[in-house]
Amino acid sequence: MNPKKRDRLVIIGCGFGGLALAKKLSKLPLEILVIDKNNFHTFQPLLYQVATGGLEAENIVYPVRKIFRKHPRIFFRMAEVTSVRVEEKLVTTTIGEIAFDYLVMAQGSTDNYLSFEPDKHQLFPLKSLSDALNLSSKIMQNLERSLVTRNYQEREEAVNIAIVGAGPTGLELAGAIAEMKKYVLPLDFPELDLSIMHIYLFEAAPRILGSMSESASAHALDYLVRLGVELKTETRVTGYDGHQLLFESGESILTSTVIWTAGVKAMEIKGFPGTSYLKNGRLKVDEFNRVLNCRDIFAIGDAAAHASDSFPKGMPMLAPVAIQQAKQLAGNIGRLIQGKPMVPFAFRDKGVMATIGRKRAVADLRSWKLHGLFAWLIWMFIHIMSLIGFKNKLLTFIQWSGSYFSYDKPLGIIIPTTKRKE
Repeated sequence: MNPKKRDRLVIIGCGFGGLALAKKLSKLPLEILVIDKNNFHTFQPLLYQVATGGLEAENIVYPVRKIFRKHPRIFFRMAEVTSVRVEEKLVTTTIGEIAFDYLVMAQGSTDNYLSFEPDKHQLFPLKSLSDALNLSSKIMQNLERSLVTRNYQEREEAVNIAIVGAGPTGLELAGAIAEMKKYVLPLDFPELDLSIMHIYLFEAAPRILGSMSESASAHALDYLVRLGVELKTETRVTGYDGHQLLFESGESILTSTVIWTAGVKAMEIKGFPGTSYLKNGRLKVDEFNRVLNCRDIFAIGDAAAHASDSFPKGMPMLAPVAIQQAKQLAGNIGRLIQGKPMVPFAFRDKGVMATIGRKRAVADLRSWKLHGLFAWLIWMFIHIMSLIGFKNKLLTFIQWSGSYFSYDKPLGIIIPTTKRKE
């Protein structure tokens, strides 16, 4: 007599939410299939460290199959999901169609280029490991180019760096690049006149770190100014041609490196009714993270939007939200299988942090607002402990300790992009 076939639960995406959900579900009587276009999990909050030479790429990634070794009911397929056939319970992917009994959308987010969508190929995002490595190579290529050009404007364009968007990622990048200019470049490029290098940070809103407290914003502003970052708020960028960044005021600056951190949107997957999506691509869900008007389909993290009085546009697109939703959903799927009522999700806000270089950070925690060295130590501890694998934790601690005492960090090598000849 054949044993009863297990129901299949498919998770699209192996980011913070998808990974946490799969591990929590592993004890239920389900066949769990995780689909992701990469075969590794990326710790996205530290991508800027890879881009600026603070960490090696392998420190912030971990093989998915190695994560699931101890979970025999979890399977993995490396593929891109192109659409979902809701009524037929099928997922269409680059490796074929995959049937499901339960589906969880956890595909995360991508950059929202707003009016810059036609010119996005000129910009440098920072959402993936390849983005970080490309940015690192670009910065190094420009520094090398600046040494051999005789044209002053071309040299200025090569070394200037502009960051659009003054949220946590923009500030962390600006602080890291400013420290690189101050401590590292004089050692590696002694013949380069660094006085012509400008690090710009542009924000359309009246203040930086708009999602954090005014105290955090004020302290972060002070840290950026001390590091020599040229910060401009209430400044709207209107165009970029690969050489000049244009502003609504009619002004412009020369730069061949524009880093985009001005917003994100959900990574939209087609197949759901048009009324299921918000303008930013997020799927509307109920208090159980169930996609509205869809049977046995859920969404968590950046892909999901549960509107409430506290969050009329959905929960913040942050890793802690995705992880908490994953843990709650795992319990609810267990209750669903047993025929028990599900429990509504309630977000427990533990705070937000941002670091602006060595010994400088701001933190809005549940009961305290911190800044300076103590906030930086908390930020460093949380990020090290959040990495997957003892080796990654140890290597990150060693590299950060070395940079702390030596004020130095190895810049990335230039990796040329090559195409295979047919």
